Amino acid sequence: METIYYGENENQFGQLRLPEGEGPHPVAVVIHGGFWRSGFGLDLVEDVAEDLSRNGWATWSIEYRRTGQEGGGWPGTFLDTALAIDHLRTLSESYPINVEKVVTIGHSAGGHLALWAAARHRLPDNSELYTEKPLPITAAVSLAGVSDLSRMHEVHQFRDDTLSLEPNNPVAELLSDHLEERYKEASPIELLPLSVPQVLVHGSLDVHVPVGISDHYFQWAENMGDFIKYVEISEAEHFMLTDTSTDAWARIREEMDLLKQ
Repeated sequence: METIYYGENENQFGQLRLPEGEGPHPVAVVIHGGFWRSGFGLDLVEDVAEDLSRNGWATWSIEYRRTGQEGGGWPGTFLDTALAIDHLRTLSESYPINVEKVVTIGHSAGGHLALWAAARHRLPDNSELYTEKPLPITAAVSLAGVSDLSRMHEVHQFRDDTLSLEPNNPVAELLSDHLEERYKEASPIELLPLSVPQVLVHGSLDVHVPVGISDHYFQWAENMGDFIKYVEISEAEHFMLTDTSTDAWARIREEMDLLKQ
């Protein structure tokens, strides 16, 4: 494993792992969750990256500026994700990776960014999130991902209001202001159709990101003509999807093996 910076900020780096063999190897861009907040880092998906690299993937596990950090949230979190993925072109000059076979895979908030990265080619050129010539994504895999920011915002707001809690809404923190306007550029469901194959995996027992968010997104994506597969795992909760010792992860790796072909 090698730590490589794609930018000048201390949080703009990734960890590159290469599988055995000469390559060029297909690339899995692994994106951690934690509701985009600074208290969580890429150590959350370290086991995922290591497991995928043992099974034939070059993995580029990316860190990015998060809410609670200078430059995190809108637009920094998005721009870092884009910059990190596009940096694969530079890495391919020195490492045996195949930038024509790049799959994004993310968990929770990282699932949101995995889908968004596959959708960013649809952004208008006047968007704050726009970058030129985005690296094409072969497929996007969302593990209990926040594919609909508006619905996730509503869920947290409802909980806070119903239980008379202090506001604790990670979507509001991410987008900061102008929510309705920013959903159009930041929320994967608003950018459909992606015209990129997608795999959604969600545990029925998830209490952190409601399974209905993936279900609703799947229906919309399929109706709009995207090639999308939805795997609901009845016995899995949120964190089982990144625990490589679980049956849930074994199911996810099967999907990744199919995408590697």
